[in-house]
Amino acid sequence: MTIWAIVPVKPLRRGKSRLASVLSEEDRTKLNRKLLSHTLETLKSIPEIGDVLVVSRDAQALSLARDHKARTLLEDGAPHLNVALERATQVAKSYMSQSVLIVPADLPQISAEDVRKMLAQGKKAPVIVIAPDHRNEGTNALYVNPAGIIDYDFGEGSFQRHRQRALEAGIDLQVCELPSLAHDVDLPEDLEFLSMSLEELVEE
Repeated sequence: MTIWAIVPVKPLRRGKSRLASVLSEEDRTKLNRKLLSHTLETLKSIPEIGDVLVVSRDAQALSLARDHKARTLLEDGAPHLNVALERATQVAKSYMSQSVLIVPADLPQISAEDVRKMLAQGKKAPVIVIAPDHRNEGTNALYVNPAGIIDYDFGEGSFQRHRQRALEAGIDLQVCELPSLAHDVDLPEDLEFLSMSLEELVEE
């Protein structure tokens, strides 16, 4: 079975705007680059993942993705995450990908071991595997097997919406609760779980 990982990325200089009270624009850009690089290195190391596709409207993010041997897709039109993910999924399916793993580039503790555990939960299709954030509100990773069996509904409160879509479609639903997939970095208080200083966090 061919699995593609899809990584949506906001413009590196504009992402993590809610950290502006603790990090400058330059440091937020460094942080976004570091998080993207770490995510790509992790995903590329997983044997089950056949390819990685980064979707973004930011040329710098796409260039960094190519440096890590990932495929790229330029997001066009008005920015809309779910539309971009649908386009990326169609690209993956055109290359005969049977399933897709959606992973945002802001999980500083993401590990290959935990991603593989998540994929293992979704071996028996049709199935949806959701890794919620630590607040049980957002969707930090989403495995869809086979690709395209539900519409994406990322955004505030997406965990419950994705659960509901799977249940309404009669698709097996698995919830994957692992610390490395639960902690993203959106708000200053999200930095508390990291055992490093702000300087270490943005150091390249």
